[in-house]
Amino acid sequence: MSKLIVILLSVLNVWGLEFHSYEEALQLQKKTAKVIMIDVVRTGCHYCEKMNKTVLQDKKMSDFLEKYFIAVKLNLDHDTLPEGMHVDFTPTFYFLDKTGKIIKRLPGSWTSEDFKFILKKIK
Repeated sequence: MSKLIVILLSVLNVWGLEFHSYEEALQLQKKTAKVIMIDVVRTGCHYCEKMNKTVLQDKKMSDFLEKYFIAVKLNLDHDTLPEGMHVDFTPTFYFLDKTGKIIKRLPGSWTSEDFKFILKKIK
């Protein structure tokens, strides 16, 4: 039975980054002190889909992100942005410290290498 659980957990982790609701992220941040990363997208955004598929769902990148960040995805078509956030185009990433302060706003779609290079300065 335990081997089955290990296999299932391994398979689930292959699917990439786990996103939380904003409220969940705030609660997790109290326990872990990790930076919250909010990925703001819009339905049908080609660059959002490309970033998600080629960067955020990459196994090495998702492992890195989950180690240092709490990921949240908000869709402008049906989610409300937290106060103080404004998006000109999608995707846009916001990074919040444990006090809720925005420490970085990062608009655009990136390669894995460039995104990781930038994130290393934030974590």
